[in-house]
Amino acid sequence: MTKQTRRKFSAEFKAKVALEAIKNQKTLAQLSQQFEVNPITISKWKSEFLENMAVVFDRSSGKQSDASENLDPLYAQIGQLKVELDFLKKSARKLGIPEKEWKP
Repeated sequence: MTKQTRRKFSAEFKAKVALEAIKNQKTLAQLSQQFEVNPITISKWKSEFLENMAVVFDRSSGKQSDASENLDPLYAQIGQLKVELDFLKKSARKLGIPEKEWKP
């Protein structure tokens, strides 16, 4: 006997199913058979979709703030690497290692 794991659905699939449910062209039972998903799950995805659809048009809190939050640690890392590189170049000059040998 093998243990059955839960299926994981992508956001695109959930949106597709929720959109079909919103169209009301087919019943939940028909959509359930078509997409092989429980009707209760489709109802949950539909309600979640309707609650969060305004987020698509909200530009003020969109990807721009997420991008700036992700860039701060990267800039810090760039600064740290620059300091380390400068230190290593200075040390190499003191040891008399030619600049040609610094580059891979």
